[in-house]
Amino acid sequence: MLLRHTPKEIIERSALTINPAKTCQPIGAMYAALGVHRCLPHSHGSQGCCAYHRSALTRHYADPIMASTSSFTEGASVFGGQANLLESINNVFALYDPEIIAVNTTCLSEVIGDDITQILNKAAAENKIPHGKSVMYASTPSFKGSHVTGYENMLSAIVQNFAKSSGKRHNKITILPSFVEPSDMSEIKYIAEELGAAYIMYPDTSDVVNGPLDGKFRMYPKGGTPKALIEESGDSEYAIALGQTGTLSAAKLLDSKFKVKTKIIDLPIGISATDAFVDTLRKIAGVSVPEQLVRERGQLVDVLCDKNQYIYGKKVSLSGDPDILIGLTQFCKDAGMKILHVLSGTPSGGKFVKRIKEIAGGDVIVKEGAQADLFYFHQLIKNDKPDLILGNTYCKYIARDMDIPLIRTGFPIYDRVGHSYFPITGYRGGLHLLIKMLDAFMDRQDRDAPEEQFELVM
Repeated sequence: MLLRHTPKEIIERSALTINPAKTCQPIGAMYAALGVHRCLPHSHGSQGCCAYHRSALTRHYADPIMASTSSFTEGASVFGGQANLLESINNVFALYDPEIIAVNTTCLSEVIGDDITQILNKAAAENKIPHGKSVMYASTPSFKGSHVTGYENMLSAIVQNFAKSSGKRHNKITILPSFVEPSDMSEIKYIAEELGAAYIMYPDTSDVVNGPLDGKFRMYPKGGTPKALIEESGDSEYAIALGQTGTLSAAKLLDSKFKVKTKIIDLPIGISATDAFVDTLRKIAGVSVPEQLVRERGQLVDVLCDKNQYIYGKKVSLSGDPDILIGLTQFCKDAGMKILHVLSGTPSGGKFVKRIKEIAGGDVIVKEGAQADLFYFHQLIKNDKPDLILGNTYCKYIARDMDIPLIRTGFPIYDRVGHSYFPITGYRGGLHLLIKMLDAFMDRQDRDAPEEQFELVM
């Protein structure tokens, strides 16, 4: 394998990224748009760009992802994509009848400098947008940021275009989740419902990209947050944003436009972060924590205590998306593990680095941005080998080369199933994650145990 030629000596690189630990903005924007009911993502660029974005999401979720494209040719690439987008809007509404078209830009349309606002105004003036339908857009150039940045930009566009204020507050709490699996979005809703809190959550990809196979094709699955509910979010008294990198700008927009009191907390991964989410919801909604959640928390604590000897002191290296990594780092820290390395390809202006150091201590090696790539991650692991790697499918090459167990987390996961259906958030998700970690350590112990220590009972 070529990875065996990765040198241990680390040389700082400022202009070269090798095996990036991220993918491009339009993928995140497309995913966020799918979390709105009857919303069709639209890629303003070439067919190849849209095909890649759809392919990446389809491979990760093993579910067909619907999206349309402006289909740039050489002419549009030179003279601009206005004519293509106008014709696309007309055709998409006529053929596919979405309630909303969510336009995301690509490198090509961004470099050309297409004025999307002007184009959409022209589409409205020419009656290409049917009555009661909507077209919104987010600027998502692939040459900056990451898929998490694109998700954040589309989420902000959803707030900007659809949230409204009637001047009369209601008791529904708006919940804004970062880029997480549909299973995690279901778990977040489950916690809110168990608490008895009235809520509005968007985007919500549960029952959209992880729906059942029942023999019927649905262009728009039953899931996704209806536009009417998003409109109500401007009247919320409070909003809870889960994960700063993926939700910060949308949360700020709710605050600045509608004076919604906003609290930004970490994704509820593990005991302490889930405790914080439950406590925040409890206080805002004025409810008591139900016995069911107390029971689930106790089960997670019970397994952690029963099998702590397999977890405590183990060294772990993590790579992935910032909001998920913060939760996973807190989870590993709570379990008594030693965090060696934490890398995210998504830039956050240093906030991610600061937060990880707050959780894991000053000895952890943490890096973000373009140079926080998998080549550098491999070098760090060669210099200080962990007992476990947490990361996406691309980390499997490093795990194989270094003979280290890998637990797949984050995006993308192309070579395993289950992430769409089993969460890592909440107490139940924490228990699922903990069992996967224990399985990895115990499987490794069985594999390496001498004959006389190969036991039935661990």
